[in-house]
Amino acid sequence: MTPADLSRLLLLAAIWGASFLFMRIGAPVLGPARLIFLRVGLAALFLLAIAFYLRKPLAVRRCWKHYLMLGCCNSAVPFLLFAYAAQTVSASLLAILNATAPLWALAVGTLWFKSRPAPGAMFGMLLGIVGVALVAGVETLALPAGGGLAVAAALGAAASYGVASTYTKTAPSVEPLANAHGSMWAATAMLLPLALLAPPLVATPAPPVLFSVAALGIVCSGIAYLLYFRLVSDIGAAPALTVTFLIPVFGIFWGVVFLNESVGWHTFAGGLAILAGTVLVTGFSPATLGAKKG
Repeated sequence: MTPADLSRLLLLAAIWGASFLFMRIGAPVLGPARLIFLRVGLAALFLLAIAFYLRKPLAVRRCWKHYLMLGCCNSAVPFLLFAYAAQTVSASLLAILNATAPLWALAVGTLWFKSRPAPGAMFGMLLGIVGVALVAGVETLALPAGGGLAVAAALGAAASYGVASTYTKTAPSVEPLANAHGSMWAATAMLLPLALLAPPLVATPAPPVLFSVAALGIVCSGIAYLLYFRLVSDIGAAPALTVTFLIPVFGIFWGVVFLNESVGWHTFAGGLAILAGTVLVTGFSPATLGAKKG
């Protein structure tokens, strides 16, 4: 990995780690459905401009079912669940729970392909479960009413990434930019009815909320995908997916710096257990890492 590749990897982790910060700012004001509709809609428009400039077609007639599946499991559902959780759960905890996606991918892949994981991978999954129990269990005690449901939603979002990761192993071969572009339009179409049914805003969103929406759509979705695909092209899919291990670090950092979130011993202990479990899982089966984290 060259210094330029390493810089891109760190930048990508910083961007995707910041997505939880922006959801934490935007979701309580705009609501999950409206916030995520704006996120994927802005990302779709941004990627449309990039695809037009690069003359990259979508091949909608041939791949529309693929785009719908990817848009649902890799964008619409996990983004919406994370935004719902962000109304209650800290950005730091969201980033840590997001790191369980490879563990979910192993579980989904085991059921999907009716395979038996290696013993080391199974131990990694159990270690990850212990980490989740420690972090989420202690955090839930300090959350207001509905905190447990919010944590469950965040874990559901990570599980959705696991489904998307498993699906891509048998999905048709599609050019990476078209994958991102088509799936964002599919997610936009899916979320439009929910956004229209969302309750009206009680006040005009403040500048930080509007900035969060723009950052989520253009930076955390559009630009981040371009960075990710550049990394995959330069260093390969498996090395590029090591970004999964770095996202919680940046997620915690942004939450502490900008939202004054406190990080207890259980966060570090549980987070380390989750990351160690992820390392074991992906070390025995690198393909179990998900495609998008945050």
